Amino acid sequence: MILSASEIRRRIGPDSREGFLVIDPYSEECQQPASYDLRVGGDFILPPAVCTLVNTLERVELPRDIAATLRCRSTFGRMGVILTAGFVDPGFRGQLTLCLVNMGREHLTLRKNERVAQIIFFQVTDGEKGYDGRYQDSMGVIQAR
Repeated sequence: MILSASEIRRRIGPDSREGFLVIDPYSEECQQPASYDLRVGGDFILPPAVCTLVNTLERVELPRDIAATLRCRSTFGRMGVILTAGFVDPGFRGQLTLCLVNMGREHLTLRKNERVAQIIFFQVTDGEKGYDGRYQDSMGVIQAR
């Protein structure tokens, strides 16, 4: 089940207490009917035919009963930008590193706070174990480890 806007709002908590979803900073402008728009955490240039790692402005925390997928916003898709990695495990905490490939011919500039991706939340049934991997508590752009 995909979480609706009202369910996302209901699940958002002020801290990482068990069962709460954290999106910090949260902006109502970024809330979509069944997703949330993630913003760029800094200024980035996307050269043609290169995978560029870009961090989100938002720090997220997923409880054990929520997972998420990441999608490029359609505006950037229409410009030839592809988001290559896109799953967030239950229990993840931190900023997200987006792997963006510019398939166009021109350099593209991303400005801090620009909405570039969507995060779509899913209910996980019987979520017993949360993420405890090497990207836990990420801040900024994180290279492959």
